[in-house]
Amino acid sequence: MLPLSGERLDAKGIVSEKINSIDILRGSSLLKRGFAHMLKNGVVMDVTTVEQAQIAEEAGAVSVMVLDKLPSDVRKAGGVARTASIRIIEDIMDSVTIPVMAKCRIGHVNEALVLQETDVDMIDESEVLTPADELHHIWKWDFTTPVVNGARSLAEALRRIEEGAAMIRTKGEPGTGNVAEAITHIKKVNDELRTIKAIYDSGDNQDLVRVAREFKVSYDIVEQTAKLGRLPVVNFAAGGIATPADAAYLMSLGCDGIFVGSGIFNADDAKERARAIVLATTFWNESDKVKEAQKMIDERQSMLGLDVNTLELRMQERGGSS
Repeated sequence: MLPLSGERLDAKGIVSEKINSIDILRGSSLLKRGFAHMLKNGVVMDVTTVEQAQIAEEAGAVSVMVLDKLPSDVRKAGGVARTASIRIIEDIMDSVTIPVMAKCRIGHVNEALVLQETDVDMIDESEVLTPADELHHIWKWDFTTPVVNGARSLAEALRRIEEGAAMIRTKGEPGTGNVAEAITHIKKVNDELRTIKAIYDSGDNQDLVRVAREFKVSYDIVEQTAKLGRLPVVNFAAGGIATPADAAYLMSLGCDGIFVGSGIFNADDAKERARAIVLATTFWNESDKVKEAQKMIDERQSMLGLDVNTLELRMQERGGSS
């Protein structure tokens, strides 16, 4: 049974239709979270072209995420990063059989509406793109298409879920090829989950009320999450993953799957690396398989990577205060 913590039965995104005398319901939490659940233990790869999308599908990716530029190239280009060209998204949708996602800017309702009209399978309200609203995220309950959001902590994750996110990804630091921040974020989420689970098990409801106030979310979602001992939605890792070992380590920390951005298509061995990261994600708890995956790549062909401590632009901080 999928947990439906925070569900809103009156959400505008829930659409009831009749097709051939059969009642159809779209946009419910069960369907949105169920779609994300179907991606578990898989890899979602950032792509910018039809060719890259086809490489991702052949490598075994469970989905592709369409961007105008890979996160590392967004850093280099500067300026304003927006959602990808609709023509490119549609071309990629026509060229692959796996689900297609696309990014919109934080708070940009109309970019998200355009993507919904394009019939993408999931929308990523992403800090990789330049935020349109520094204070508010999209109210995702108004959308029939499921939305994924980034988070660096349990508080951020629960706020996004209360807004209607059907999936969470720990942010990491996109476009760096440095997995350190992704590891920091999932460990922080895990530590906070253990804390509220212990409070719940002790029966101290007043302390859960305190946590809800600190997190700026409702008591109900804190209580339900504490009871589960995990997020009520699927949680993938993202940001800086560049090798099979990176992916396997994050899976071992409790992530449900992996988003890979610049780490594949900014490497010189993209096809082999894509297959290797899928292999390591699938068999993360079998060291011999992870070794086999790591052997498929050449470290000399990896993207150079960046030191996160010297970055002028920290994408993970975008939208973090709301």
